[in-house]
Amino acid sequence: MNVDDIVRDALREQAAEQPPAAAGFADRVLAVRRRRRNRRIAAAAVAAVAAITVGIGLPLLDSGKEDVRPSGGGGTVVEKKTRAHPDQSPPRDEISVGGTTLAGYSIPETVKKTAETAVYQRTYHLLNPRTGKYAKAADWSWVAVAPGAKTAAVLEQDLPASRIGLLDLTTGKVERWIPVDHGVGGLAFSRDGRRLVATTYGKNPDLRVRTQGDAEWTTDWMSSRTGFYVLDVASGSGAWHEVKLAADNSRLGGSVLNSRQDFALTDDGRHIWAGNPMGDIGKEFWDLKGVKVPTPAQDRYLEWFVDAGKSPNGMLVAGDFAGKKWKTSSWVVDAVSGAKTEVRGQQLLAWVGNKQLIAWDIGKNDKNEFHQRLVLVTIGSDKETPLSGFRQGSDGDAGRWEPLFAQP
Repeated sequence: MNVDDIVRDALREQAAEQPPAAAGFADRVLAVRRRRRNRRIAAAAVAAVAAITVGIGLPLLDSGKEDVRPSGGGGTVVEKKTRAHPDQSPPRDEISVGGTTLAGYSIPETVKKTAETAVYQRTYHLLNPRTGKYAKAADWSWVAVAPGAKTAAVLEQDLPASRIGLLDLTTGKVERWIPVDHGVGGLAFSRDGRRLVATTYGKNPDLRVRTQGDAEWTTDWMSSRTGFYVLDVASGSGAWHEVKLAADNSRLGGSVLNSRQDFALTDDGRHIWAGNPMGDIGKEFWDLKGVKVPTPAQDRYLEWFVDAGKSPNGMLVAGDFAGKKWKTSSWVVDAVSGAKTEVRGQQLLAWVGNKQLIAWDIGKNDKNEFHQRLVLVTIGSDKETPLSGFRQGSDGDAGRWEPLFAQP
């Protein structure tokens, strides 16, 4: 029985006690990487988007059946092969590699609310673990999937939300609601799935505005972020901690920060962290009670805009765009020494073990940097394996899908 099973059993036991239900950085895209690559990024305009020897090959593509082989100790080792669908974009059938699963994806759309305001709204399509298919889940404005890809934490459409739902991905039903006193706009699970970080906001972090004469909607640069909860998933208990914004623009009701700049737990679970595009090092750290602390040594190379983060063993960190050896590539950074290794892939999205990653990348002779597909890349290899079909359109186009991964 894994953590997901334990949590789900606890939730089912408590579900009967709950009243019936009443009648979230994620929108950053390749443009962030392109601007950083050209060294022309303006920090305030960032959108709320090792020498290693490796002796392994890429896993073979198959129908997704488990490969059972004898282990060295006489037992059996279950190795999960790759489920890939290079002909599907967005995918209809499960994509997974070595236990790292595309648990869902969202299709964003800017929805007009008034003449001056709109909301950047995501429509989620979530993987049903039983059927292996992705199904539309239009009820949710924000979804975070727990390790194991069986349970998700969800927020309803009107943000900030007054409650957090714990969703069984197999049944599609919320098994339990966690009420909160401070409105929540973003969610992130801990590495082990036992805790949930909920970022609180004073207003919708996905708000878009358009001033007189502007042709397009733009993000609201005055952040309304107020603090965070660290919640125990099984019990729903946890305290809220205030994190004050910089005083520079407090008189305007916020601080110059991406309107969505969510908090997350570091992999060791000891600190809370978030990006700060206006800061000297681009990120900030706090203890679990909201007291600001210096950057932990083991986390100094984290980049908030690189989804993959740290490798499972904590030794490597997924880094920024490189573009040296290959036209599209990224850095992998040694977490201790800072030594960089170049790996294929335009944008690193999720680790598969400690030596492979899932990334966005363009085709071999493709000149359109937004014409990307999911690929599997390996440190020390120039090969990559397609996992999905190509996304169409350009940066910000309606209909482009954004992946949501879950670790084993």
